[in-house]
Amino acid sequence: MEYKDRFSEDVGNFFRSPVREIFKRVDLNAIFSFAGGYPHASTFPMEDIRALSSEVIDKYGAKAFQYGATQGVPELRQAVSERYGVAIERVQITTSSQQGIDVCTRVLVDPGDVVLTSNPTYLGALQSFKSYRADVRAVKVTEAPEAAIEAILAEGKKIKFYYIIPDFQNPSGETMSLEERKVLVALAEKYDFLIVEDSPYRELRYEGEPVQTIYSLAPERTLHLGSFSKIFAPGFRLGWILGNPALLDCIYVCKQSLDLCPPMFDQYMAAEFLSTGRLDANLVKSIELYRGKRDHLLSLLEKYMPEGVSWTHPEGGLFLFLTMPEGFDSVKFYDTALDAGVAYVAGSFFHVDGSGLNTMRMNFSFLATERMEEGVQILSGLIRKELEKL
Repeated sequence: MEYKDRFSEDVGNFFRSPVREIFKRVDLNAIFSFAGGYPHASTFPMEDIRALSSEVIDKYGAKAFQYGATQGVPELRQAVSERYGVAIERVQITTSSQQGIDVCTRVLVDPGDVVLTSNPTYLGALQSFKSYRADVRAVKVTEAPEAAIEAILAEGKKIKFYYIIPDFQNPSGETMSLEERKVLVALAEKYDFLIVEDSPYRELRYEGEPVQTIYSLAPERTLHLGSFSKIFAPGFRLGWILGNPALLDCIYVCKQSLDLCPPMFDQYMAAEFLSTGRLDANLVKSIELYRGKRDHLLSLLEKYMPEGVSWTHPEGGLFLFLTMPEGFDSVKFYDTALDAGVAYVAGSFFHVDGSGLNTMRMNFSFLATERMEEGVQILSGLIRKELEKL
């Protein structure tokens, strides 16, 4: 039976994640994987999870397995409210931070509307934007942003929001300065668009001082997305949105058609994890582990990478970004690396315009520390041979 003529027009705007395609092809535990954004399993607080499971059942009983409020259970909303210093009516729980990106796009963007973002930017966000037929444009806040925005408006386009990961960005690992955040807020106010601030890595800082959130600078103009995936466990599939109640009300109605409510048992687990101090205790261990893994990978790159290759030095998060000399094609090079047992993600997939062929994203959270050196040695040797051909 032929199905292609039965699909909606939106299906043509879906595109596959190259990261997920990697997972389909290989067993990540059998190779040297610097590809996915998986947290290290040792950061999952298994003893806490075991204890919390019993505590939640004892405390909430069958209620923990019933349908619940679309906004999220009051206990978790209150815990998030207290931790981040916002009123509870400004907290919406989501079924993953990815759903937060998707639902913000769904309620704000019509086909053809412009979504601004950085270049590179998060691949999962690009997938969501494209699925709603958004016109995604890269505008750097540090490089004549007003001229770029004016040119877009001159086309008769509507700019709906600017999407940004300001802390330890995926894929680059870079962090926006306070001044850059203020510039973005000023642009949003001048040209009357919203900001979607995606912050799944903010709690994972290994050096330097925290920078104010964009939400704190412009709470009425910003939707701030958070996630439990990197600070608790991704299998719970929980996140949150902070925003003006009028914006959240529209998201609340939209979510009713998506999932009715986030997973109840998972929410009660997360609420207890936050309110009992277990999150902060687990963060101390996670940060110590990831700082060591980041430092080790940076030292290995310094030791083995050939001349002409550079990389970012992230102050936190799970990723760093490599840049090779012009002419290097990390998409074509991928099969060469994978055949040798090393996986990464080509940087061009994170670029709005497909540029960045000479870049790649490397994750340092998943691969065991003791296996990193062999993986970097193999990758560096292959890159050196490839550069000799240029």
